[in-house]
Amino acid sequence: MNIILSDNLETRFELLPLTFTRPCGDLRCGILTIQEKWQKLTGEEVTLLGDDYLRKKYSPVFSGDNFVVESTILPDEDLLNEVKKLQKGEGLTFNGLLIAARLNDEDSEKFYADRKSLSVNAKECKNVSKINFTWDIFTLNEQEIEKDFFILTKGRKSQELSPTNRFLQKERIFVEEGVNAEFSIINPAGGYVYLGKNSEVMENAVIHGSLALCEHSVVKISAKIYGATTMGPYTKCGGEVNNAVIWGYSNKGHDGFLGNSVLGQWCNLGADTNNSNLKNNYAEVKVWNYAKHRFVKTGLQFCGLIMGDHSKSSINTMFNTGTVVGVSSNVFGSGFPRNFVPSFAWGGADSSYETYPLKKALETAQIMMARRHIELDEVETEILTHVFEETQNLRKNF
Repeated sequence: MNIILSDNLETRFELLPLTFTRPCGDLRCGILTIQEKWQKLTGEEVTLLGDDYLRKKYSPVFSGDNFVVESTILPDEDLLNEVKKLQKGEGLTFNGLLIAARLNDEDSEKFYADRKSLSVNAKECKNVSKINFTWDIFTLNEQEIEKDFFILTKGRKSQELSPTNRFLQKERIFVEEGVNAEFSIINPAGGYVYLGKNSEVMENAVIHGSLALCEHSVVKISAKIYGATTMGPYTKCGGEVNNAVIWGYSNKGHDGFLGNSVLGQWCNLGADTNNSNLKNNYAEVKVWNYAKHRFVKTGLQFCGLIMGDHSKSSINTMFNTGTVVGVSSNVFGSGFPRNFVPSFAWGGADSSYETYPLKKALETAQIMMARRHIELDEVETEILTHVFEETQNLRKNF
């Protein structure tokens, strides 16, 4: 099977700022990204089909006979079986939307650009799990940690935790090779805890509920982690965290609260950065929506911070309920910043925002990435440059 995960332009805009720098199939929910979920389930290489400016980094592979799937679909065995049954020119729909089809190369491109023009014999699916909005990532994180846990651990035996740790529900904890955990407390509390390869849980850390700690990530001393939380590869996390998804290579290394939130890659929260995830009047939270250019209702009482790649906060930064921060922004100062901070913005509550010059933003990204022995290459530079140019209008009236 040649599986291609294709973006839907409408959904891609709903998922900004997270999808400024990646196709939707590279979103992480649970332990794995959506692309990784399909790869683990099928045992096949799965590629991504997104905007033109992303294709140098995320290159789709066409074979003449392609199984093209909506990239925000969270797969399971039942859906995979339905996809496998498809013949040429057949498809699957969910709530009237074409979510999968078996197509030639030309029609595969149409699936991305104008799938309504495709003529396929489609069957309606039920009980499909799908990410429609940014907040779905943390809302669906509990179910996805459980699904990924069984995908990754089926037929395998966990490594043993050191006897200095205290833990409950051992059968719900899986420890990969190279994990370093001492004098911690781990209670899955009915969820699942996955400690990835060469990850570390430092002394006096307390884990309560589901946790996906991906490879080479660190839970710091005396951290308090509530489920369902995901820490992507090479992440450092301290303080108090509740139901958050943190992409790889990002840091929340100090005390401070992060709840019901999503952080992209290469983000850094300064010491004692806090976010509100509940309004004082317990009202429904609204967040900035790029597609509609206004604040929209989430249907949630708990919703915290959504932050795009390469953004930073200074020490003692306070984010209000439902704050959205774009790509490569630098937020600082006392008081609460605005609930929407556009990409490449520089400033905070006690100062007017300025444009963070592209050259300086790239220099910062280069320095941070070099600390993890990763180069800011030409492809990544082109993506950030495109985002800078695409978001200029949002900064003009800010």
